[in-house]
Amino acid sequence: MHAQVSTESIREAINKVTSVVDRKNTRPILAYTLVEAANGELSFSATDLEVSAKVKIEAITEVPGSFCVNAKNFSDILRELPNSSLELKIDDNENTLKIDCGDIHFTLLIYKNEDFPQLVFQNKSNEFSIKSEQVLEIISKTNHAISTDETRLYLNGIYLQETDSKLRAVATDGHRLSMIDTELENSNIENLINGIIVPRKGVAELKRVAESNPGADINISVDDSFMYVNCEEKYFLSIRLISREYPKYQAVIPQKTTFTLIVDKASVFDALRRIKIMSNEKSNGVRVKLAENEMILMANHPSLGDARETIPVEYNGREMEIGFNAKYLIDTLATFEEGEMRFEINNEFSAVVLRETNLPHLLGIIMPLKL
Repeated sequence: MHAQVSTESIREAINKVTSVVDRKNTRPILAYTLVEAANGELSFSATDLEVSAKVKIEAITEVPGSFCVNAKNFSDILRELPNSSLELKIDDNENTLKIDCGDIHFTLLIYKNEDFPQLVFQNKSNEFSIKSEQVLEIISKTNHAISTDETRLYLNGIYLQETDSKLRAVATDGHRLSMIDTELENSNIENLINGIIVPRKGVAELKRVAESNPGADINISVDDSFMYVNCEEKYFLSIRLISREYPKYQAVIPQKTTFTLIVDKASVFDALRRIKIMSNEKSNGVRVKLAENEMILMANHPSLGDARETIPVEYNGREMEIGFNAKYLIDTLATFEEGEMRFEINNEFSAVVLRETNLPHLLGIIMPLKL
């Protein structure tokens, strides 16, 4: 194999695929990236068998070929090379890769591509398209609520489902829930009617694809076990789905609420950050007292002291005091835009719904905390 390519483009490509490599994997070949040269393109693939990534870049491929090289070592070398033209050559007799960049020369040991797992990156049968900005919105509004509890694997990802011809994304850890509905243009998502769970690592890689390609259309398809992502035939993902049934999240969402409180998002967000300083480190518990046209935030730390702040609100319901995990509430509020938002409440013990007038397709839920 013999190829020429710019250092900048190969460095960017390697950085994209090496993020999926799991260095703790027991199979040594999974610490390697597969490099293939043919038809004026270089492609780079990496996998941990759960999430796989492939990136194609333009190159001068004088002699086609393929090989496997240690992903971290290759990435470390490329990071230190100057921005210039790079030449890659394989010496078939010695199983080595020669890297030439001006007066800089490296020789790396390589493996044959036959040792690398066979990866599949496309399933055209049920493909739908979504804008990269929509992908980023979905992830930014729900990602914070993904559970980290490994004993409840079905909560360790974002649930995607077709609902009323819209793509619904839900994430919950049992203490909070975020849900957003996205309208897609001319997209066939009927196959998602039963829903799929995209794991946390797959979500992170999907976000990387969207961030790398602003304004692009991202094509997504699924089968029984995998989600396949294709961005402009240059950046591909294969994500193993979580094969569990997602809980009935609709049961958590109150069908109707008794009281509504309207407050400026920035006011309550900033106040919570201040009051949280005096909350217990383990529970992050704060008390929220509701009275006519005012919200009083309180926290007490047994060894440090207490804090209290009053915020003007629109509220004419009965007086009540609700406990919250301040961190959960802050994380949820952060997903909303600046301006007025609504807290929909039934009582001190039931779920509180957060909505915003300008984002009717977004909903947040916080469960009260017993203090």
